[in-house]
Amino acid sequence: MEERTAGSRAGRNLPAAIAVGAGLGALVIISLLTIKELFLPVVAVAVGVGAAEVVQALATRGIRVPLIPVLVATAVMQGGAYWGGASWLVGTFVVFVFALLLWRMFDGGQDGYVRDATASVFALAYPPLLAGFVPLLLAEPDGHFRVLIFIAVTVSSDIGGYFAGVLFGRHKMSIISPKKTWEGFAGSVIACTAVGAWLVVWLMDGQIWQGALIGVLAAIMATLGDLVESMIKRDLGIKDMGTLLPGHGGLMDRLDSLVATLIPVWLLLSLFF
Repeated sequence: MEERTAGSRAGRNLPAAIAVGAGLGALVIISLLTIKELFLPVVAVAVGVGAAEVVQALATRGIRVPLIPVLVATAVMQGGAYWGGASWLVGTFVVFVFALLLWRMFDGGQDGYVRDATASVFALAYPPLLAGFVPLLLAEPDGHFRVLIFIAVTVSSDIGGYFAGVLFGRHKMSIISPKKTWEGFAGSVIACTAVGAWLVVWLMDGQIWQGALIGVLAAIMATLGDLVESMIKRDLGIKDMGTLLPGHGGLMDRLDSLVATLIPVWLLLSLFF
């Protein structure tokens, strides 16, 4: 989430953003804490919408990525990861990479083939492949708690960074995303560390330092994920990936930090527990 300046210092419709965030949070919590498999279609739909936004954004520069196989691959990779594990996630990704190369070969002629094929593989990896680690988290016996920790620390990074940036932001962090500040980043680290330490102790019966480490890593990766997407949008000449979520932009504008933190958090949770 990019920090905005105040007054409009928020730079967006804050009540709408809060309402949308609360609704999404409720959907996540209800699905995870009732029947955790209900969270799989939530992930598949969210990632599918995010992938569609990436495809549409690439199209603004004349880059052709076939949407249908990307969406099919997204669903198959999520299910394969949950029921088959990491090998199925990687295997289905490779199969669909080749399928996309063949699809583009028969749809669009020779001109721009390498450009479009390369972008197609990118769209299959970002976010579908990265998001495939959510089912890997979920498949563990305590997977619902692992997913809650992953989402909570990432969201706390966004919230802590946003409010610290609005209230105290003075020193610019990057020309890639000029409204990000070092004060905002400090807010992200503090919020992530606190939430990570609390949830790992409460939900996983772990150590405070384990949760704090997860939180610090999540804050760093969430910020880098935001910067990566900012770079993509700047290159494509667009402000947001979409307009689906009032006050937020596109769904991919919310998934950017999540997919960046996912694999490191999965690694640490697997190592610790």
